[in-house]
Amino acid sequence: MSDAQPELKITRHILAPQPVVFDAWTTVESMKEWMCPEGTTASFVELDVRVGGAFRINMHIAGMEDLVHTGVYREILPPEKLVFTWVSQHTHYQASLVTVEFRAQGDTTELVLTQQQLPDEEALRLHMDGWTTVLDHLATWLAQQQGYGL
Repeated sequence: MSDAQPELKITRHILAPQPVVFDAWTTVESMKEWMCPEGTTASFVELDVRVGGAFRINMHIAGMEDLVHTGVYREILPPEKLVFTWVSQHTHYQASLVTVEFRAQGDTTELVLTQQQLPDEEALRLHMDGWTTVLDHLATWLAQQQGYGL
């Protein structure tokens, strides 16, 4: 049996410049708009965007308790990279590690999200589904903000 923990990697091409995409990850107002999987809303977002700073994101599902996500920023390299821990019910309250890379491609951005140290295959599946819809929301929201619509 392998001791390797599951990890995921998702790549998205976003119709917005690299600094704009990076800023969407570092401001409360923008994260409230897009940081929520299908069927949820971001009911509370608190960010202390500095190395060692913490964040908290509450995702609300009607009729249920909020799903709380917390973490600590480990690396911040504007506008290229964010690294932070990610703790929630779906990580069994154990810290996983998320790296978000923002690669400039002219007026668009290739975003690569990697999540490591997931506790099990169920956590991998839940986070793959969650991040997929979250990144879809981000791409749609940024395209609308940039005047592209979708």
